[in-house]
Amino acid sequence: MSALHALGARAARLLDPELAHGLTITALAAGLGPRAKAIDDPILATHLAGLALTNPVGLAAGFDKNARAPGALLRAGFGFVECGTTTPQPQAGNPKPRLFRLTSDRAVINRMGFNNDGQDAFASRLRRQSRVGVLGANIGANKDSADRVADYGVGLNRLWGLADYFTLNVSSPNTPGLRDLQSEAALIDLLESTAKVRMELIKTRGDVPVFLKVAPDLHESAVGQIVEAAIRFGLNGIIVSNTTLARPETLTSRHRGQAGGLSGAPLLAASTILLRRFYQAAAGRLALIGVGGVSNGADAYTKIRAGADAVQLYSALAYRGPSLIGDIKRDLAARLRADGFASVSEAVGAGPL
Repeated sequence: MSALHALGARAARLLDPELAHGLTITALAAGLGPRAKAIDDPILATHLAGLALTNPVGLAAGFDKNARAPGALLRAGFGFVECGTTTPQPQAGNPKPRLFRLTSDRAVINRMGFNNDGQDAFASRLRRQSRVGVLGANIGANKDSADRVADYGVGLNRLWGLADYFTLNVSSPNTPGLRDLQSEAALIDLLESTAKVRMELIKTRGDVPVFLKVAPDLHESAVGQIVEAAIRFGLNGIIVSNTTLARPETLTSRHRGQAGGLSGAPLLAASTILLRRFYQAAAGRLALIGVGGVSNGADAYTKIRAGADAVQLYSALAYRGPSLIGDIKRDLAARLRADGFASVSEAVGAGPL
């Protein structure tokens, strides 16, 4: 990291978290972000549901909700970037404060509530963006929607052709009732509806992968049901996982009791256990993205060996800054070689170290 970027990262940590985040996005959108200094190590090249990635380290949804800076984020070194969550209509989200750093725990709690500019603005920005790399669009439902299932179809219709893949976000804990869409009957209703929309879009605009993002708080019995529903309705993969409502006893920060979804280091173990269960249930029939607590190369490697074809991170950036991306990629490449793997795909599902 340059001295300027290091100074900026330190200053950002002293500001209100949401203000610091907004300033970061503004700087990236203005072209002030870092650029990866080297071409990715060839050992990191891989595929995700047919998408060619120069490396498997992605940026999770939530960082760039409104697609203001995906090109800058890809240039920073991510293998893929997921923007959103975006909803059909703009919405303000939950009252502030709604974003909290748990510094001593290397964690974050947020209860943002899908605050975003809406899909018309999202689409307009994507049309103007100049980018090289894989971009995903994470779509959700408006809080006051009369038909939340229909909102996902609206999102696909408005944004199809502007993103390389889509994620159906049914697992945010900050929109009341949204996680109910993960129950078997509700999920089948949602996936059947979105599959019909997708089939019509494919006829005129071609196909792209569609993923489902799930919560880390799922009961073990739900894993198989979700996998079979995803396969039945033609989804390409599952993102494991969103933020958690759990509060581990190990948390020490004064903000540990705040309402909302917990992300960061405390989520690593639980989300990885759930990832392994999805890997076993899917048995190679779905692509998997591992999210939750990734803050170094060892964490990324753990996710891959647990069954992830690729990983995503977000919270760790608040503490480590953009130099984290390169550090993870270098360490991951070294670990793959040390264990005799010739590629990321060879290590997927290899099991615990």
